[in-house]
Amino acid sequence: METTGLDLEATRAMLVRVAERMEESKDHLSELDRAIGDGDHGIGMARGFEAVRLALEGKSFDSVGSLLQAVGTALMMSIGGAAGAIFGTLFRGGGAGLRDERAFTSRALGRMLSDGLAAVTARGGAKPGDKTMIDALAPAAARAQALADAPLAEALAAVADEARLGMERTKQMLAATGKAKTLGERALGHADPGAESTHLILRYMAEFAASAAGRRA
Repeated sequence: METTGLDLEATRAMLVRVAERMEESKDHLSELDRAIGDGDHGIGMARGFEAVRLALEGKSFDSVGSLLQAVGTALMMSIGGAAGAIFGTLFRGGGAGLRDERAFTSRALGRMLSDGLAAVTARGGAKPGDKTMIDALAPAAARAQALADAPLAEALAAVADEARLGMERTKQMLAATGKAKTLGERALGHADPGAESTHLILRYMAEFAASAAGRRA
């Protein structure tokens, strides 16, 4: 059973790094959104993660849960619209059950994603196959649950890849919500930007965990 992971300071540093990388991904995400949406998804996510970075830099937290909920609150208050509500809910819901955790382990990752998925589904009503971020999040959460006892870097790499595959599958889906729904079959061949944001968040977490594991080796 895995008992190690990232301590609170390393978890905070990981999320700051994720925020920096999401800011850098602004143009890529907006380009995806121009194909099937309003073209502003990257701008909103970059603004949201800038707020996350500012909320976390130089701060200390008493649990993984309080750290994740600070991320969610920053996203909700800064992105606005559906993306702010959904990604804010992902982190706030994902942190609710981790208020007593002082290390980010594979088991905590599984709890974060499964609870985050439940919170997002309850809030937005989307389901797998609707061409939303759920199509990346749901398989990632299932994979995380299966890898609860694996080393964190290994689990995160597999979970990020599962999210990537889910995002790729959205290219063949018709949208059930938002502007993309009005495009009908013209949305085929284009990935959902929210699914790509979900994949990138997990990928950047995985890159940090791999680097941290390498330093410990």
